[in-house]
Amino acid sequence: MEKIQILYHSKEIEKVEKISKGDWIDLRAAEEVHLKKGEYTLISLGISMKLPEGYEVHIAPRSSTFKNFGLIQTNGVGIVDGSYCSEKDIYKMPVLAVRDTVVHVNDRICQFRIVKNQPEICFEEVEHLDGPERGGFGSTGK
Repeated sequence: MEKIQILYHSKEIEKVEKISKGDWIDLRAAEEVHLKKGEYTLISLGISMKLPEGYEVHIAPRSSTFKNFGLIQTNGVGIVDGSYCSEKDIYKMPVLAVRDTVVHVNDRICQFRIVKNQPEICFEEVEHLDGPERGGFGSTGK
């Protein structure tokens, strides 16, 4: 079992709990945020973490974040590398409001999982690829 060191910057937010293998882990807003349609902000998640060696964090909105708050995570999926690990490296979620909204302290707004870093790779230039043709970009599901 891997261990993550976690530092809470707010006594108000609920603590992150141990999860089952494969699950995403919910993160909560550590501040109340009022946004008007079209406004952008970084919402503090109130934590800093030190990951196990060789891992990174992937942060994504929860499936209900857009429906409940009208927020879009502006970088699609946030990637946090293992070197972002000091007490001052506070996790945040960059969001754009598509409607007027309020996020309260402890609202679950995003989720994360840790992923092993990509292994070292090299590229081999070739004249042809022998994989099967799939029909081009956007061709599946027609």
